[in-house]
Amino acid sequence: MCALALAQGFHFILVCTPDSHPTLYERVDFWHANDGIAACESRHWHGRFTAVSMYRALQDVLLLDGKDALSVHWFEITVVNATTGEQLSHKSCSTNHRVTAEHVAAVAQAGRGRWKIANENNHVLKTKGSHVEHNFGHGQQYLAAVMLSLTLLAFLFHTVLEWSDDQYALLRRVLARRQTFFDDIRAFTRYMVFDSWDHLIAFMLQGLELQSSLDTG
Repeated sequence: MCALALAQGFHFILVCTPDSHPTLYERVDFWHANDGIAACESRHWHGRFTAVSMYRALQDVLLLDGKDALSVHWFEITVVNATTGEQLSHKSCSTNHRVTAEHVAAVAQAGRGRWKIANENNHVLKTKGSHVEHNFGHGQQYLAAVMLSLTLLAFLFHTVLEWSDDQYALLRRVLARRQTFFDDIRAFTRYMVFDSWDHLIAFMLQGLELQSSLDTG
């Protein structure tokens, strides 16, 4: 996948763990034992405590065995509570960006941002009622991509509604579990006919006895 990204002119910052890439970590352990890994740290006040971010980085390490193995740059970030020593997070990645001590923090932040997008967007679409994985079993050419695009558009519109529509936002606060919310809509629209989206939302508010709280809120 890394080679495919490079062939398309893209960069990559991807999670890389000892379980998924044992050969790479044999090399990491070797250079660690021989003081060949760059290390640095930074401190940030988070309002309640100081967090210490500790970075380690290694340049030009082979991702796999074999003569065609891709050479990548590896880094890890470990964040701990400076007062208690409690580990708050730990991530390690491979990338084609060089990760010297001067800018490893910026690359690590980009990697954490990519992980956050994958976890909080893609994971939600897969597990919270949007069934995005179901799309990929359809069609031989474009159908799966069309269905994925429609799912993403629906997710976008629901996000906008949550920001801009008071009635919708109230329903989402009460039906906080996204899958419950979508299951309710699916059940209602299967067995009942509504004049409009507003009619459906009003029906749900009335059933949950929320209309009065909205009027007084």
